[in-house]
Amino acid sequence: MSAVATIKKKPAVICIGAGLAGLSAAYALKQKGYEVALLESRDRIGGRVFSHQITDQLVIELGGEWVGNSHSRIRELCGQFKLDLVNNQMNTHLIYKGTYAPAGSWDFSEAWNKKWDQLLKGYADLTDKDKQYLDQYDWWRYLVNNGCDGRDLEIKELLDSTDFGESIRQVSAFAALAEYAESSEKNEMDLKIKGGNQQLAIKLANAIGRENILLGCTVMKVDQADKVTITSADGRQFTADKLICAIPTFAMSKINWSPVLPPEKLQAINALQYARINKHAVLFKRRFWKEDGFDMVTDQLPHYFYHATKGQPGAEGVLISYSIGDKAAVVANQNDIMNARTIADTLQPLTKDAAYLIRKQVNYYWGNDAVSRGAYALYGPGQWFSLRPILSRPFKHVHFAGEHLADWQGFMEGAINTGEEAAFQIMS
Repeated sequence: MSAVATIKKKPAVICIGAGLAGLSAAYALKQKGYEVALLESRDRIGGRVFSHQITDQLVIELGGEWVGNSHSRIRELCGQFKLDLVNNQMNTHLIYKGTYAPAGSWDFSEAWNKKWDQLLKGYADLTDKDKQYLDQYDWWRYLVNNGCDGRDLEIKELLDSTDFGESIRQVSAFAALAEYAESSEKNEMDLKIKGGNQQLAIKLANAIGRENILLGCTVMKVDQADKVTITSADGRQFTADKLICAIPTFAMSKINWSPVLPPEKLQAINALQYARINKHAVLFKRRFWKEDGFDMVTDQLPHYFYHATKGQPGAEGVLISYSIGDKAAVVANQNDIMNARTIADTLQPLTKDAAYLIRKQVNYYWGNDAVSRGAYALYGPGQWFSLRPILSRPFKHVHFAGEHLADWQGFMEGAINTGEEAAFQIMS
């Protein structure tokens, strides 16, 4: 008597969101023979990865910028798709209380540097109870409690708020400590993809098949019964066995879910904030900052400058003014004339000619982004161990992905990791 083999049909999967999380999920499923489709509300792929051709020769990033040396998965994908990664490390200058200090000429106090090293080394010994305790209060309070004060505290605020996108009084002490203790010395600001980070999104989309990606398709309703039925804003319906929701929580909150998402998930979606980051790119006729790896943190409105065209040849170059929180909202509301004046005033220590060298300005304020209303997720005090597990939890046929569910927020690596994890949940 011979056994008859039965072939189980792999489920059809729809991914909402063609950012790196959705693209990575769809690519992983496609590689295993799953039928996959992506629905994207924007008119482009990439999501919060947003490369911009500011001149015929120069590309800048208005969205996700850095690839860390420890970001193993994105580096593997770049190798697989033959995308070159180039050095993007910077040497940080400082403007503080009207005084300019070149890179290498300023530092924290010896006492704070010693204490900081102790805190980072001590992270490995923290128990789960210790971590949950740290999560109950903010990063500013943690620093103060550990002896950071005066100039050290003010400069730490400038630097760390650049990482988190809002004041350090708004971020969980545990989330902040974990990121610094587990990351590289440069805090994963190491590399970028030659030709623009969006090159990876393009490669993934091509591998998935452009015919399987529908742009300009805003999901309005998700019905779950034996299958999942998705209804778009223009009335089209799509049916699948499984759904991966790879969009920011703001966009998620706009969907009519049937059955309704669990109360704790709805609460978590509404509670999570995203950083208000503004990127103001200024194209200058010449690179007066001289050093290719130039960046500078300031206590002024432009907040943080970095050379956005590092490694790209040409006389012209771009500095991006990267502002956060309330500063970002103010900068975003000014016209180019006002912003050019502020930027030129701040850059006075480097050149008196900044205003005359400006050729073009491009601004993008993530706080007003129609899909995300922010650049990346920010876990506040008491949220890391409460919100994140709830947001990660599948609901019926729906699995969730996105940088807000990653170990660290704000990195392309995290989006990829969570997208692939959602795909693996469906495969298992």
